[in-house]
Amino acid sequence: MRFLLSVCFVLTLLSPPGYAQCDCLWQGSFSDVQADSDLVVSGTVVATKGNSIDLAIARSLRNDEVPEDVRVWLKSKHYCRPDVELFPVGTQWVMALDAITETIPGGFDPNTPNISYGRIGDYSLSICGGYWLRQNGNFVTGNLVNAPRWERAPQMTPVLLDLVVNFVQGKLNQDSLLEASEEDPALRALMLDTRAFLRSNR
Repeated sequence: MRFLLSVCFVLTLLSPPGYAQCDCLWQGSFSDVQADSDLVVSGTVVATKGNSIDLAIARSLRNDEVPEDVRVWLKSKHYCRPDVELFPVGTQWVMALDAITETIPGGFDPNTPNISYGRIGDYSLSICGGYWLRQNGNFVTGNLVNAPRWERAPQMTPVLLDLVVNFVQGKLNQDSLLEASEEDPALRALMLDTRAFLRSNR
């Protein structure tokens, strides 16, 4: 009995909070999981339907081919995905997505066609790591690099999207990305003020 309780305790620590039916281990921050994802993009949520969102793609972080938009399937049943309510229409995100390449038994119910595992050719978003970052203009925040597991909004300095792009493309190492996320906000504000002053006095 004590052994079973210990196992349950460990699984509770390893499983995402609020997803009791989801069984997955933490795969790491965005810097860890993006390399094994099928598509890494930035974009804006333009529509929601059932447990899916439509993401209008602004930029592909890994290659030059930029699809106009993709459908991303989120939480339903025991699928280890975030809730659709986390991604309101109009919000911007960087996402590391997995392609849906096969159907699964029970993945589609004709009585609830908008609540589904997802269609072949679409994408899914996992909750088992830092698979998404919140974007605000040219900056991103979230579980980017070396952040605590399951923490979606860690204390960090917003990082330029271009730095994340350079990291994904292998032009920037993880230490540099971590340094950018830990930069003193007061120092960054001073640098921005200095740049603005120099521009205004040209």
